[in-house]
Amino acid sequence: MKISCEEAATICNKSQYKEAGFWQVLKLRFHLFTCKTCAKFTKQNQMLSSLCDKANLNVLSESEKENMKKDLEKHL
Repeated sequence: MKISCEEAATICNKSQYKEAGFWQVLKLRFHLFTCKTCAKFTKQNQMLSSLCDKANLNVLSESEKENMKKDLEKHL
């Protein structure tokens, strides 16, 4: 049930967007109970997400993402 701090950060990001499964969230909570550094990261990450929501920041549409990806591939 033990996970690394790197995996905890990944699950933290997923859980904020409702993409983490039940077991992942459970593992994350256990890790946060034992790792104060990751607990602080999670708290700051949640605060940042909250501020982004309040600022009404827009995200790119799927087609915009695809166009950007194609442009990047052209330049590489």
